[in-house]
Amino acid sequence: MTAFAPLLQAFFTDRLVTQRHASSNTIAAYRDTFKLLITYIHDETGRAPAALDTGDLDATRIAGFLTHLERDRGNSPRTRNARLAAIHSLFSGVFPGKWIPELCGEFVDVPQS
Repeated sequence: MTAFAPLLQAFFTDRLVTQRHASSNTIAAYRDTFKLLITYIHDETGRAPAALDTGDLDATRIAGFLTHLERDRGNSPRTRNARLAAIHSLFSGVFPGKWIPELCGEFVDVPQS
């Protein structure tokens, strides 16, 4: 698998800032999403954030994260879906055209609330 940290950094610096000219609010919202996601994965697996790779982001783990947002953090479905959109944006930006079947398989099938 591929190390996650460099991909995440490239997503923020190259994709959001340079290519998409995303607003500071969008960047902050995406930052918060990935901070929460990385913390969730660390809590679930015990893996240090620097040791994460793309294989740690499978559909089951993403679905668990989204459930955690609603049940444990009390997020509304709207907030949960915004977090899911940020995750989709990361993978479609980093792996355009190939991330769905090759990296995350059924991840695309995680339903919105």
